[in-house]
Amino acid sequence: MISGIPKSHTPRRWMLAALLAACASAPAMAADVDAGWILRQLAQPAPSQTGFVELRGSALLKEPLRVEGQYRRPDAGTLVREVRAPYAETTTIADGRVSIARAGKPPRVFSLQRVPELSDLQASFGALLSGDLAALEQAYRLQASGTAQRWQLVLTPKAQALAARVRAVTLRGRDGELRCIETQPARGELQRTLLGSAAGAASGVRQADALAALCHDGAGAAPAPAGSRR
Repeated sequence: MISGIPKSHTPRRWMLAALLAACASAPAMAADVDAGWILRQLAQPAPSQTGFVELRGSALLKEPLRVEGQYRRPDAGTLVREVRAPYAETTTIADGRVSIARAGKPPRVFSLQRVPELSDLQASFGALLSGDLAALEQAYRLQASGTAQRWQLVLTPKAQALAARVRAVTLRGRDGELRCIETQPARGELQRTLLGSAAGAASGVRQADALAALCHDGAGAAPAPAGSRR
């Protein structure tokens, strides 16, 4: 637990979504897509920022917890996740460390080296931002589908340490915009993160089905990773 928040809210569970959210968008030009085309759309120099909305389920909660805020990438080596509601918390990933700060409390700081799979994610972050398809393919099996107007990219971890935590991550987008990230953990419920215009459209949404509909709006038609729950 971190300040009363379930373990599923710690960086280990959302960090890949955060890294992907830091990748921005560009105008779409292609009629259909492959993994290389999608990576080119996601790559953008810092600074960048995007809003996000998530619904987090827990056996301890009567209804899903709606979490909203902003991801920021102030420079090439720093990623900030700022939660604005229903609580205030700022997580900063920089210089091989993670810092979690809440008002009135000293920040918690730990090294990425303590958790090998987070180091793998940090390396993937660099590959995504640079559009380095070869480097990303070393860590994940990639499956792209759709067109420039409606596309998706499924990332399946190859490394055993990361695969033990994350079964698959699906990026869903429209044109050059990444609108939704679906993370299927090895155990537990599918996690959805809406970004950009999709997050804006989710204002006030608290039902998982409604959030899923916004996530899938404009997405590719390929099937979800095995074991995911829609």
